[in-house]
Amino acid sequence: MQKSLLLGVEAIAQGAIDGGMSGVYAYPGTPSTEITEYIQHSKQAKELNIHSDWAANEKTAMESALGMSYAGKRAMVCMKHVGLNVAADCFMNAAITGANGGMLIVVADDPSMHSSQNEQDSRVYGKFAMMPVLEPSNQQEAYDMARFGFELSEAFEIPVLMRITTRLAHSRAGVARFAEVMVQNELKLPEDKVQFVLLPAIARKRYKKLLSNQEKFEAASEDSAYNTYIDAADKSMGIIACGLGYNYLMENYPDGDCPYPVVKISQYPIPRTMIKKITGECGKVLVLEEGYPVIEEILKGYLEKEAVIGRLDGTLSRDGELTPDMVGRALGFEIEESLEIPGIVAARPPALCVGCSHIDVYKALNEVIAEYGEGRVFADIGCYTLGALPPFNAINSCVDMGASITMAKGAADAGLIPSVAVIGDSTFTHSGMTGLLDAVNERTPITVIISDNESISMTGGQKSSAKGKLEAICEGLGVEKEHIHVLLPVPKKHDEIKEIFRKEFEYKGVSVIIPRRVCVQKNVRDQKIKKATMAKAAAKA
Repeated sequence: MQKSLLLGVEAIAQGAIDGGMSGVYAYPGTPSTEITEYIQHSKQAKELNIHSDWAANEKTAMESALGMSYAGKRAMVCMKHVGLNVAADCFMNAAITGANGGMLIVVADDPSMHSSQNEQDSRVYGKFAMMPVLEPSNQQEAYDMARFGFELSEAFEIPVLMRITTRLAHSRAGVARFAEVMVQNELKLPEDKVQFVLLPAIARKRYKKLLSNQEKFEAASEDSAYNTYIDAADKSMGIIACGLGYNYLMENYPDGDCPYPVVKISQYPIPRTMIKKITGECGKVLVLEEGYPVIEEILKGYLEKEAVIGRLDGTLSRDGELTPDMVGRALGFEIEESLEIPGIVAARPPALCVGCSHIDVYKALNEVIAEYGEGRVFADIGCYTLGALPPFNAINSCVDMGASITMAKGAADAGLIPSVAVIGDSTFTHSGMTGLLDAVNERTPITVIISDNESISMTGGQKSSAKGKLEAICEGLGVEKEHIHVLLPVPKKHDEIKEIFRKEFEYKGVSVIIPRRVCVQKNVRDQKIKKATMAKAAAKA
């Protein structure tokens, strides 16, 4: 391939394709979504028959990738940082089962919470699971590390975590070096036939192996081409720069001539020899890492507090993204402040699209819920979360995927009746079904509104696992058929929707209301595709 200008997520995807991957498993979540989408749209991936369908959630994606690894093939699983919470059960145990075929776990963190509920740092999960972690500093490394991650995984027979952040994921840079495409692994079952059977007696042995491998992981980090000690004359300060932090450091020295010694870290566990060298030689150490002060906290446990500066002492902001300007200020450079935003420029918070079906749901819901009193609507993650903003102000919670139903259940258990859950079609099949089963089993008086726009709309209109299945799922979970309603959410049905809401709010059991209308943005895209297809057919005729 010629030099290409790629997003970080695209570089990872291409690196995995070229690295002999047989399957990618994922649930959409910004900023990780485009990794899988790139593979889905790749002609090369189609020719290589690489699996790339969306999973129902991150847990099922992680488990499917582990299954492909079990069969000896190289597999990648992708998610955003909060998705790793959903997949954590399998993630932690996969460190103990180990891998057979190479398994790469790509997690995209979102510092500054551009589209997330928190800023958690997935490196902590890697340390928690005691598995190797990769953190590319640029797009070329992102490409290279995808293949290297598979190789590292197979060398040590363990899954490998690759952690990226929003700016690397969604910024473009040149990728000049492309490796020869590897042939996919042959089907090969594990030599240890009980390796993946985590009965306590087996798990204890596997855990001992994981512990014994820690020294090997550290040695691999010490020898890694991605970890570098860059010496310099001015020992008054040393700099430890992790992942994208190294890129930001060098933006402040465009000639590449940083006067201070630097340890660049892009593979973990941390290279202790390099860390000891820089902390021993330099008067103080500035730690540049995006996310949590992971390395900074480790160093503060060994050195004088004043000798380590970074996020914990206020040299860098404790929250939000790392930026080149922030790094420049920490290095003592005069940084020009950005121009003030004129008052005439109005802030534009996100809003539901004109014609969105969720609007008609919230208008009816607000009118009916007002008859009972506020504070009764529990919502979920998706476009409909925007119902929290004016002019609707319609929801009272949004915590994590699936929490709307379970929180409504808990509130109803406490005596807040009616309690209403608002959840989307894809989120329902992601994490809502088990909560509904709890409510059915206890006959909890809640009303669940599954606002069905027939796609995963917030992340770009991907195919929803729920399409065409919602009524059957709800009935199969035990919701009585007469209390499952499918509605068309349009203005002319406003009064009819309100009447069904009133009726089911009074019901002393579980009811499900499914307002169904295709996402307006998806409808536009579908119509364009249909016209283009018809035009091609007409041209051939």
